[in-house]
Amino acid sequence: MIFDRLKRFLVLLDCPELDSPPVFSSGEAVSGRVLLELSGETRLSALLIHAHGSAKVHWTESRSAGSSTAYTQSYSEQLEFLSHRDSLLPPPPDNGEVTVLQAGKHEFPFTFQLPETLATSFEGKHGSVRYWVKAKLHRSWSTVKRAKKEFTVIEPIDINTPALLAPQAGAKEKQARAWYCNSGQVSVSAKIDRKGYTPGEVIPIFAEIDNCTTRTVVPKAALIQTQTFIARGNQKQKKSVVASMVGDAILAGKREVWHGRALKIPPVGPSILQCRILHVEYALKVCVDIPGTSKLLMELPLVIGTIPLHPFGSRTSSISSQYSLNLDWLRMVIPETPEAPPEYSSIVSTEESIPNLSPPIQANLGNILEGPFFAYIQEFRYRPPPLYSEVDPNPPSDGSVRPRCMTC
Repeated sequence: MIFDRLKRFLVLLDCPELDSPPVFSSGEAVSGRVLLELSGETRLSALLIHAHGSAKVHWTESRSAGSSTAYTQSYSEQLEFLSHRDSLLPPPPDNGEVTVLQAGKHEFPFTFQLPETLATSFEGKHGSVRYWVKAKLHRSWSTVKRAKKEFTVIEPIDINTPALLAPQAGAKEKQARAWYCNSGQVSVSAKIDRKGYTPGEVIPIFAEIDNCTTRTVVPKAALIQTQTFIARGNQKQKKSVVASMVGDAILAGKREVWHGRALKIPPVGPSILQCRILHVEYALKVCVDIPGTSKLLMELPLVIGTIPLHPFGSRTSSISSQYSLNLDWLRMVIPETPEAPPEYSSIVSTEESIPNLSPPIQANLGNILEGPFFAYIQEFRYRPPPLYSEVDPNPPSDGSVRPRCMTC
């Protein structure tokens, strides 16, 4: 039995922010070190690192080709973003001797540059975007040892752009029918102050719902996440409700007005729009439950960004510091709430209904209006007033001012 002198073999990354997980964005330099701890003299032939990042999608579909024949079709695609290899040991001399390290701790630093175009790290139903650094240690007369360290990449999405600061509005109506008879019309119009938001913000919803039917209807709103996976010209989608709210029931012939009803955004992942094989998109859906017929649905597109609204503040804060407090969205884990959001059906058309949106506890909706209300406020500064003096610094010349008659 050969005694293994390798006590520890780790890959460590230098974090941009202290006391935070390793988070980077495109174009940044990633630095770290490989740590070796040996209990005795060890002969090394190679120490290699490989930094890798890619998007992968995969799913299978079962199809029937007759009463007793079925087959399974598999769809897979991979898109590579990063591939960097390096050797951390000096090249061996011509005589083929290996590197000899004494007992103790040894560190081998490394650094590499991230490409200018990447996709945000993501874990989804049928695909993922992952980044990691792997080290391989080759020793004489020993098996190859491997160590791996994953890191997160967040592509910045600044919502302080004209396209994402533009208000979003829409309107829709639907005829309610019972036994093939027209029983009236339900209409909804809704508006939000902008298209771009960040996790933790509140979306104020302004809406009017007219119930011109003979039935009681219930309005609802939900934040919908759509994951789209693309492989070999085919698509697979996964839709889910990540936040929801329920309005008051509207009696027949009545109207309901929402003056900024609050829908808070949980810590979800940002939108992924530029990846060729994987998309993550969001939308605000306002629907009206109409008894006896399908729901009235209206959708407003949203973009979940990483750089929040800056009415007056600086934009110099780093990406890692903005997400250092909570990275639960990376694994698509939503923090515990009084009642979990419902599931969304895998395929939804404009006429199909969305699942019942479970209302949050009303007591929790009273104190969540802390998000920015206005779409954009220009940055400005007041100039200081002029100095005050009892003596006119520019007195008029003699004869230039004619006495005024007080009776005129």
